[in-house]
Amino acid sequence: MRIDAYTPPVVDALPFHSSDRWELYRLLGEPIRLRLLALAAADELSVGELAEVLGEPQPNVSRHVSALRRALLLAERKQGTRVFVRLAPDAGGDAVIADALRAGRDLVSTDGSLARAAELVRARDDAARAFFANKGGEALAEDALAPELPTYLAALAPLVAPRRLAIDVGTGDGRLLDLLAPIFDRVIAFDRSEAQLARAEARRSARGYRNVELRAGDLDDDAFRSAIGGADLVVASRVLHHAPRPARTLAQLGALLAPGGALVVIDYVPHDDERLSTSQADLWLGFGASELVRLAGEAGLRDAAVHPLPAARGTPDAHLTWHGLFARRA
Repeated sequence: MRIDAYTPPVVDALPFHSSDRWELYRLLGEPIRLRLLALAAADELSVGELAEVLGEPQPNVSRHVSALRRALLLAERKQGTRVFVRLAPDAGGDAVIADALRAGRDLVSTDGSLARAAELVRARDDAARAFFANKGGEALAEDALAPELPTYLAALAPLVAPRRLAIDVGTGDGRLLDLLAPIFDRVIAFDRSEAQLARAEARRSARGYRNVELRAGDLDDDAFRSAIGGADLVVASRVLHHAPRPARTLAQLGALLAPGGALVVIDYVPHDDERLSTSQADLWLGFGASELVRLAGEAGLRDAAVHPLPAARGTPDAHLTWHGLFARRA
């Protein structure tokens, strides 16, 4: 939720009833809490990140976050040892809280913490970019089948025609092309790493996939614009846990779909292996099923459902539990 595009709905006061409204005024009487609310409304941030952008000691920020969370103004999500917070759903529906959000936005805009938070979120992406540009994993032998193939087959089994266009977002070395290219009339495979696209090109050439188009680009780039609204299928395999803003990324993936088109997002069930943050440049330690369904709903997708998937063997993430989000564009 972003404050600059926020219009408060008319609802009853939340979460305080008329008998204890004075406690709400007392809670919001400290500027640091107004700033925390505004930052949490702009982006989901960890307590440590909030302390960094505000220039406050983390124990002090934790204390204020706890007070706002107990009042149901902030929602939290745990990622290993980190706790991320965001503005609670419908919190801004209260007129007093909506006014507090506007006041907080003025404060964080003036002191620069809102800009620092945005820069910090953008910097989350740096490790992933460097990993895939400079390393990107070992390429498979030319004729080897991808070890993830059973997972991909299970993920795509529920899908039926039409098969005019499939888009593979974050194609990497093009392993999914072995499944998509024989099925769809046309396949567009995107990746932001030139090193990975070179491997995908080698696979395309070796397999003779003339219906596959490889494009370099990020979801925010112009390279995606011509594909918006045209795909019968969009697949994003293990992409979301690298996304600085998962909700925004899911909305962008949905925008690539034609009406009635299907989205398949393959990712991890929440786990506690923080080594992947270093070894694979992962930003997030998986996503819960209810969280994926919520994000799909916020992106305007329908029929969202999450199903377990078999993990691949012989990969660095084979020890994790995988699942897939399936949803359609209305």
